[in-house]
Amino acid sequence: MDLRQGHAAMSARNRGLLTLAVDVGVPIGLYYLLRAADVGAYAALLICSFVPGLSVVSDLVRRRRPDRIGVFMTTMMLTGAAVASLIHDPRLLLAKDGWFMAAGGLWFLVSVRGDRPLAFLFTRLMIEGRLGPRESWDVLWDRLPRFRRIWRVATVIYGVGLIIDALVRVVMAHTLPIDVVPGLSAVQYAVWLVLMQVALNLYLVPSGVYNPHSRLYADLRHAG
Repeated sequence: MDLRQGHAAMSARNRGLLTLAVDVGVPIGLYYLLRAADVGAYAALLICSFVPGLSVVSDLVRRRRPDRIGVFMTTMMLTGAAVASLIHDPRLLLAKDGWFMAAGGLWFLVSVRGDRPLAFLFTRLMIEGRLGPRESWDVLWDRLPRFRRIWRVATVIYGVGLIIDALVRVVMAHTLPIDVVPGLSAVQYAVWLVLMQVALNLYLVPSGVYNPHSRLYADLRHAG
């Protein structure tokens, strides 16, 4: 990977982290501001449901030709905003995030059979060129069957994790006080991200995917 590709990967990674912070943090902060201004729970939740959609539309307009990750995020966010406008129960609005998490998990699982599974696409933004060989991941994908298998398994782990997270969100939405759920949801995002990183790395580190000298890349070294 050359310097230009490295800068592009870093830019994409930073953009993704910023988008995540905005899409999670802004709606939650806005919800509590609206509630403090005596806006009803349903109205506040409905207004906040459209915030993530605005960010992905803005990104789509700037980039014009979205990649598969952009398509995934745009579809999830805009569909969520559209569904929110049809729901008239605050608890169902809260549960909506859980149901869309479940849909995202199913999307991950379906992508395992595709050309590039979603865990491969998301993770390469974070670590391609920084860990493992300096070769493009497209080259590694084409030349190393074990490399392909690793990312298909990682995608299954991620998909199952999303579905478990979705179940917890739906239960919270229907059992806890309404004003508690948005704030607790932010905590759950943080906990879920940590747990998923632990689960993934318990699989990925022993696989050798991060280590350029591991047996995983032996065929690549011999070919060189």
